[in-house]
Amino acid sequence: MSKTHLLEKFHYCPVCGSSRFEVNDFKSKRCLDCGFVYYFNPAGAVVALIVNERDELLVATRAEDPAKGTLDLIGGFADCGETAEQAMQREIKEETGMDIALDHMHYLFSLPNTYLYSGLLIHTMDLFYLCRVSSLTHIIASDDVASCRWVPLSEIAPGQFGLDSIRQGVINYMQWAKSVNNQPS
Repeated sequence: MSKTHLLEKFHYCPVCGSSRFEVNDFKSKRCLDCGFVYYFNPAGAVVALIVNERDELLVATRAEDPAKGTLDLIGGFADCGETAEQAMQREIKEETGMDIALDHMHYLFSLPNTYLYSGLLIHTMDLFYLCRVSSLTHIIASDDVASCRWVPLSEIAPGQFGLDSIRQGVINYMQWAKSVNNQPS
């Protein structure tokens, strides 16, 4: 499957319909007739680092491409009109059946990413959240998740995560968790 930049698919100005819709720079196209500039900005996406009281990470297996069968974390695209926190709650519910309260969810960091969808390279801004739950929480893998399991942080192998941003996010989280656990009290 080819990796086509989304702007390559726009041949006509969405405002006036002109075919003189030209590349303006790496992230935009400009209409030479009406002057409209279309900016291709990243889509918002959320990722859950769900940890239980034993500091085990909830790891999912992808049910769909891209990277079908590889490890993943729970998450997905934010919908229009939704906050990142609402998107995080919705994605967790859709993919695991769990309800996560806002006070159990804390923003950690963001990473730029690309996501291959129907042959188009979609740029995203992935927002990573730490979510704390009980290990007794009932989990039902659904939506685009084939399965879920708790894995001790000491057994996490970042190379098994199939998406670049998720892999880097797991590395960042493990480094952060190690630094927090090594701080004097």
